Amino acid sequence: MSIFQNIFKPRANLKPRGSNRPAGSGPRFFFGQSASGANVNERTAMQMAAVYACVRVLSESIASLPLHVYKRGENGNREKAEGLPLYTLLHDTPNEEMSSFTLRETLMTHLLLYGNAYCQILRNGRGEVIALYPLLPNRMTVERDEKGQLFYRYQRYSEEPPTMEGNQVILLPEDVLHIPGLGYDGLVGMSPIAACRNAVGMGLAADEYGSRFLSNGATPAGVLETPTLIKDVSKLRDSWEKAYGGTGNAGRVAILEEGVTFKPISMSPQDSQLLETRQYQLTEIARIFRIPPHMLQDLSRATFSNIEEQSLEFVKYTLNPWIIRWEQGMTKALLNAEEKRRYSIRFNVDGLLRGDYKSRMEGYRIGVSSGILNVNDCRRLENMDLLPEEEGGDYHLIQGAMIRLEDAGIYASSSHTSDAEESTEKAADDAAR
Repeated sequence: MSIFQNIFKPRANLKPRGSNRPAGSGPRFFFGQSASGANVNERTAMQMAAVYACVRVLSESIASLPLHVYKRGENGNREKAEGLPLYTLLHDTPNEEMSSFTLRETLMTHLLLYGNAYCQILRNGRGEVIALYPLLPNRMTVERDEKGQLFYRYQRYSEEPPTMEGNQVILLPEDVLHIPGLGYDGLVGMSPIAACRNAVGMGLAADEYGSRFLSNGATPAGVLETPTLIKDVSKLRDSWEKAYGGTGNAGRVAILEEGVTFKPISMSPQDSQLLETRQYQLTEIARIFRIPPHMLQDLSRATFSNIEEQSLEFVKYTLNPWIIRWEQGMTKALLNAEEKRRYSIRFNVDGLLRGDYKSRMEGYRIGVSSGILNVNDCRRLENMDLLPEEEGGDYHLIQGAMIRLEDAGIYASSSHTSDAEESTEKAADDAAR
């Protein structure tokens, strides 16, 4: 059965007679020409190395994090709900054609480029989620019906199988997993690329200028001057470009005839600050996505002492807000009211927050000696085999020399009294002798 026969099935009860869009859905896709003249959209932006690197770092980071469904215990403990069908759906295979990594990577790419990620939810007759399929954000609009209720209108491809009448699909909110980015109304996010298209456009323009400079032989452009009148100017220019244009002809010695001279009139890349401009735009793009420059292979200001700290900041200040968006969005769309009281959907970021080996071992030592962790807790974090219970792997230990502060006075008083009594008895014994 085709994927589209499942996704685009008829919904006869979803035919709103009138609709209007939320306030924030209008300025989502302000793609177009930037002030530099470069055309900026989600595809041209990905041609810029800095944008591609930022999108790849964030999408692969979100996709590679372990995603689990946890069941809340009676004592506040939680354990993985591996027997729940939704657990397998999110952790392994969301549909027959994708892995969990691929789906999350695709949705995160949509979120970074368009400001929204949409996924259709397929359910069985009991209302259980059985599949998740991504939908393209540039073909989705969020609207309201006559009663003010939200619904989603998806524009189908013309070449898709005609499984329903018309070219549009109407979806209810419970049929869509929608993760919005930063927006104006809390319902629809705006595209970071569209919002900062001038910064992206300047980077694209700098890349194009550098490419054209190299295609012209990496030599300054100029004019050919001659003391005589030339009837066919284009022929002279074409012959010059054929002989000396392109990077393959860079450095060749020019031979000029009949008094022709070459006079350069343009600036060199150093004079035009091309390299500085491209470096600045890399920093601008990193600023838009809040990516540490060293993760974009820019080590100009990195040191061995601050890279580890920047990596931890990347998890806390860059990944964590996205993770919360994902967790709350999935909880809202995939769990009903009863399930929300029993289950929770969480990413596991412990692996990203781990320090070097020495720091981890020191942390484990403090945790075990203070009774916060047991040995098996530490071995789980290090992906090691657990110790059997009879060997004390699950015991919580604490230093025996430590006592409560209020007991210190009682101990000192009793110890002092015992010493006095012992001294009295000794004196009596000496007198008896």
